[in-house]
Amino acid sequence: MDARRAWQQWTDWVLTTDPAQRLRLSMAGLAALLMVACMLVMNGVAWAGLTARTPVLVWSVLCSTGLVVVYVAIRSGWSQRCADPSLTLPQIVYAMACNAVAYTIAGPARGVTLPILAVILMFGIFGLSTRQMLGVLVYGLVAFGTALGVVAWRHEAGHEPALEIAHAAMIVVVLLSGTFLTTRVQATRQHLRRQKHELTLALEQILRLATRDALTGLFNRRHMLELLERELGRTARPPRSIVLAQLDIDHFKAINDQHGHAAGDKALQTFADVVSASVRQSDVLARWGGEEFVLLLCDTPLGEAQQLLERVRTAVAQAAPRDAGDGVAFTVSIGAAVHTPGEAAERTLERADRALYAAKAAGRNRVVLCPGSAAESATTAAPPPA
Repeated sequence: MDARRAWQQWTDWVLTTDPAQRLRLSMAGLAALLMVACMLVMNGVAWAGLTARTPVLVWSVLCSTGLVVVYVAIRSGWSQRCADPSLTLPQIVYAMACNAVAYTIAGPARGVTLPILAVILMFGIFGLSTRQMLGVLVYGLVAFGTALGVVAWRHEAGHEPALEIAHAAMIVVVLLSGTFLTTRVQATRQHLRRQKHELTLALEQILRLATRDALTGLFNRRHMLELLERELGRTARPPRSIVLAQLDIDHFKAINDQHGHAAGDKALQTFADVVSASVRQSDVLARWGGEEFVLLLCDTPLGEAQQLLERVRTAVAQAAPRDAGDGVAFTVSIGAAVHTPGEAAERTLERADRALYAAKAAGRNRVVLCPGSAAESATTAAPPPA
């Protein structure tokens, strides 16, 4: 257990505890391990007498310095100010430069550097954009073109022009292949991102269809019942004052009969807009069915709820359906009930519905609170017509 804790502490110090940083440093560490393996191969070539040891040792020091600089830049957080905090492009550019230099100093064994080039490009496939990879292609052609020119200029012992031409052809093939694969991978990633975006939009649309009324944009009956069950279940922890109100547009059938169903739809939309603008942000309005709506008032004392519902009634009476033509107007009757802790939502709605029927029977265009106690017996009626 102590060994595991010590290992965890050590890895946390080396890679940090930030998940994003750990991923960046892990990828940089994998690249460093591959570079170290390449350095071991080059030093093995030198110790075998195929090339001079001093240039290889100097080259190894320069490669190691680059690895340390990259680690420090990422580990310190400095790289996070860059567009790519992983420093993928700088790492590839530096590694390709080291690889091109290795080609010039490897002597007869310079062919071993070609697989290293393929490994370097492999890191660019998933970390670079197509434009960046095209830049790497041009950079690679220039770097290795220079390396090939240096080798040809020095006329080393055992230099075979045909072999150098073969190496040049393989370098071009590797660079082109890496660029092509990067282009295909980027195209696939863009396609997947587009599919993900379209799927997200489709899911949002499905969720909206499942929870919203298509005409008014309000919550539908099924979703409102779910909200009621969830909200009313919290009334006892701690006790909260919750009022449920049933709202019904007066003489709505006459609007449809006299002005057409299009006017009726606009009346419903106007009603939803007016009521939504008259209540608080914490209140929830839903279309219950037809011209009936349900309003949930949370943390609302009875007197405050009565004032709010009267404000809604007045606003509806003063509104006119948008684009519905002259002569179209309507009022609303409202029945409300205070929820009793432990009472089922359906029971509270039944009491609010009885209050709504009482408002209708009393002449419509009024607010009635469900009679159940002296406090709930108040009725607010519209002013009599002049």
